[in-house]
Amino acid sequence: MIIRIDPSGAPPYVQIRDQLRDMIHAGMLPVGSRLPSIRHLAKDLGVAINTVGRAYQELEASGLVAAAGRRGTVVNAMPHDEPIEASVLAESAERLALEASHRGLGVEAAVEQLRVAFRRLNLEGK
Repeated sequence: MIIRIDPSGAPPYVQIRDQLRDMIHAGMLPVGSRLPSIRHLAKDLGVAINTVGRAYQELEASGLVAAAGRRGTVVNAMPHDEPIEASVLAESAERLALEASHRGLGVEAAVEQLRVAFRRLNLEGK
């Protein structure tokens, strides 16, 4: 899971919330996936614990995740009638392209990784 904070962008909790929401909508975080602990993610991103906590609270309020006690925070089932906006997929595709480029991969290698992800998540044919 890759989350990036743009210091000149929206408040960090909004960026975290939106990126996690987009990953959930795009299927990158399938139902039942456990999110990193608030402390761990805050440390990784270099932000305050309360910043990540607020992002998680807003995701929980929207029904996308649920606090599961000792199991942490997990992705909830999404309503089937909730449309996935093309812009969400476009943003995810841009993040994939940037990450692949950053790691020296070309478009074919990135597309192959997407195919692998679909197979691994049993999403082929959907």
